[in-house]
Amino acid sequence: MAQYDRNHLRSALLVPVVVVFLIAFLHFLRVILLVPAQLFSVLPRDIHYLTGILTSPFVHGGIGHLLSNLLPLFAGLGVIMLFYRRVAIKSILSIYILTGVFVWLFAREVYHIGASGVVYGLISFIFWSGIFRRSLKSIMLALVVMILYSGMLIGVFPVREGVSWESHLFGVVAGVIIAFLMRKDKEPDEIQKPYDWELIEEKKEPFFDPGTFDDTKDNRYTNSYF
Repeated sequence: MAQYDRNHLRSALLVPVVVVFLIAFLHFLRVILLVPAQLFSVLPRDIHYLTGILTSPFVHGGIGHLLSNLLPLFAGLGVIMLFYRRVAIKSILSIYILTGVFVWLFAREVYHIGASGVVYGLISFIFWSGIFRRSLKSIMLALVVMILYSGMLIGVFPVREGVSWESHLFGVVAGVIIAFLMRKDKEPDEIQKPYDWELIEEKKEPFFDPGTFDDTKDNRYTNSYF
């Protein structure tokens, strides 16, 4: 069992490690090659920037922007991979794509870059999974997220210049939608096991043996004198 847990932990950490490394690598590569971030951004309702739905989370405006996203991104990916493994990959990909689609369709006509929308989507998924699934594990994870990341809620409002609050907002919306759609796909530890007494089928024995009367009747005829 311990070996299984170690293997599962290693496999769960693989995705966040690879994703964080890839984002950091691409950021520094872009900076070294002097490639403008706008080329990979989302510009809402502009067909030429439709590919930004997939590329914009891998692009950041500076080192501060990058570092502010990498830690919560790593944490969100790690929690989902570790505790929601049956739905982890499809949930993460769905949040990633759906957030970008919403931004492209409904956000302001400015360039949107960064992984913060996906971060908000992952955190939202973890929180709302606790609401929809109502298992002890999911509720505890939701409480932890609420305590650690409640300060992020301000990010869904247009309070800071140059911040794509729409990405944050639509990330939250995407997380709610995916958490709702995945709510019935339970993890093994979320399935309530029946109690032992429910597994024991009660054996009902008759108060008396019906054959008793037949035996008595047969014996009576056998022992009768004619």
